[in-house]
Amino acid sequence: MTVARTVELEGHIIDSGMMQQCFGVVMDLGGDFDVEVFDVGTHKDAESYCRMVVTADDEESLREILHELHQHGAHLSDPPDATLEPAPGDKVVPHGFYSTTNHPTKVRYEGEWLPVENVEMDCAVVVEPASDPDAEAGDGESDAETADDGPRAYTKVLNAIEEGDFVVTDEAGVRVDPPERPRGSKGPFGFMQGGVSAERPSGSLIREIAEAVAETKAEGGTVLAVAGPAVIHAGAGDALARLVREGYVDMLSAGNGFAVHDLERGQYGTSLGLDVETLESPRKGHKHHIYTISEIIRAGGIEEAVEDGLVEEGVMYECVANDAPYVLAGSIRDDGPLPDTITDAVEAQNAIREQAREADLVIMLSTLLHSVAVGNCLPSTTKVVCVDIDPATVTQLLDRGSAQAIGMVTDVGTFVPKLAEVLVEE
Repeated sequence: MTVARTVELEGHIIDSGMMQQCFGVVMDLGGDFDVEVFDVGTHKDAESYCRMVVTADDEESLREILHELHQHGAHLSDPPDATLEPAPGDKVVPHGFYSTTNHPTKVRYEGEWLPVENVEMDCAVVVEPASDPDAEAGDGESDAETADDGPRAYTKVLNAIEEGDFVVTDEAGVRVDPPERPRGSKGPFGFMQGGVSAERPSGSLIREIAEAVAETKAEGGTVLAVAGPAVIHAGAGDALARLVREGYVDMLSAGNGFAVHDLERGQYGTSLGLDVETLESPRKGHKHHIYTISEIIRAGGIEEAVEDGLVEEGVMYECVANDAPYVLAGSIRDDGPLPDTITDAVEAQNAIREQAREADLVIMLSTLLHSVAVGNCLPSTTKVVCVDIDPATVTQLLDRGSAQAIGMVTDVGTFVPKLAEVLVEE
C-alpha cells in the first residue's frame, strides 16, 4: 500500500531549475509523482505554479522524499503548525530538531507564518510565543526591538540553546524559499550565473563586481572584506587600504596572520620577512613579524599603536582611522597573538556572525578557512564574491552551501588593485 502527500512549487520554478530538480529527487528516491496543476508564467518576469501528488511505498520513504523536496523549496499544500519541543538542557536540542539551511525560512505557528530571523545554515530554530520586554537577547537572537508583543522565530547555534527553549522539530511546518533566477534577470549580480571559471574575461568581470560594490554603497549597503595574508604577500595591501579609506569597504574579517603581515609591512616593508617591492629577503627579515607583534603588544593593541603614531599606514591603520570595524579570529598556529585577536573559538564565531549579519555584499580574498567560516554565517540572499588563485577554494565554499557565491580564479595581487582603480579612479 502506498502513501501520498501533495506539495506545491511556486515562483520561477522553470528558469531556476527547481521543478526539474524536484522531479529528479522523487524519481531518484524511488517515489512517483502526478502533476495536478501546472500554471506557466507567460512572460519573463511572471512566476509559475505546480501542484503535484508525491507517492512512496511507505511512510519512511515518503518522509525522506519530502525532506529532499523541502531543501529545494517545495512545501506541503496543507502545512500544519510547526512542532515545538522544549530543549531538555543547555546546549541540548530535542531529537529530530530542524537543522536550518541558509535560505529565507518561515515557520508556521498558530496558523500564521513567522519569518525566521538571522537565517544561517546549521542552526536550530527557536520560537518565542510572545516577546518578553524584560528578557535579555541571547546569542543568536536579534538585538532589534520587536514592533509588538507577538510571537517570533529566530535561529540559534547549538551552543547557545538554553533549557526550555521551544525548538522546531521536523519539517512539516517549515517553509524554505531558495533564491530564484528569473529569465533575463540583470541588475546587481545578474552576471553571477555560472559558478567557478578561470576562463572569463577578468577585466570585464572586475568591472561588473565594481559596479555591484558601487551600487551596494549607493543604496546605503555594507561591504565586508574577508582577507587572507596572501593579500599583503601578493602586494595588494595598499589597494585594499585604499578601498577602506575611500569608503568602499566598511568592515574587515581576517585572522591574526593577515593583521601581522599588514602591520609588518608598515613597519619594515616586508611580509613574512620578504620585501614586497624587491622580493628580496633582508638581513634578519625572518624576525620582522615577531618584532612587529612585540611592538603592538607593547602599545596595548592596534588602535593604541595607531594613536601613538607607531602604525601610520596599511589596512589596519585605515580601519582604525576610518572607524571600519574588524574581527580578527585566532587559530592554533598564530604567533603572539596580537592583543586584538580573539583566541576563543566560540567568541570568534559569534563576532563573525554579528558582522556577517550586517553585510550586504562580501568580497572574500584568498583565504579558504575564513571564507568558509564567514560563508557559513551568511544567508543565501547576501551577495558573495570569492577570489582565489586556486579554484578549489571557491568549489569548497559552494559545496558548503554558499551557492550564491561567484568565483573568480585569479591572483589577488592583480584583482584588488584593479578593483580599486575602477572604483576610485573611474
